[in-house]
Amino acid sequence: MKKIEAIIRKTKFEDVKEALLDADIEWFSYYDVRGIGKATQARIYRGVVYDTSIIERILVSIIVRDKNVEKTVAAIEGAARTGEIGDGRIFIIPIEDAIRIRTGERGDIALYNAEQEK
Repeated sequence: MKKIEAIIRKTKFEDVKEALLDADIEWFSYYDVRGIGKATQARIYRGVVYDTSIIERILVSIIVRDKNVEKTVAAIEGAARTGEIGDGRIFIIPIEDAIRIRTGERGDIALYNAEQEK
């Protein structure tokens, strides 16, 4: 099992969500996050200087079985890419175990409903 975390542009979230659903990834979490990048500049709007060094993004967090890692990464990459600086990052983190609280099932079976696989 792997945890995939992707930091993406807010404007690309709907595209990434649709790409994940098309790749049969039906459950994930997402959060509004802020970060600081290398590119810093001051923008002036109506005479007021705004600091643009703080970047607002979306963090998408998904736990998948090993067999679904590549298609999940490909879906995120394809939908989030604009080709410009600031498209984001994808991180793949190993997961040791998962436990379904309701049934006590452990391992990757805890990530999906076995009845739906039949």
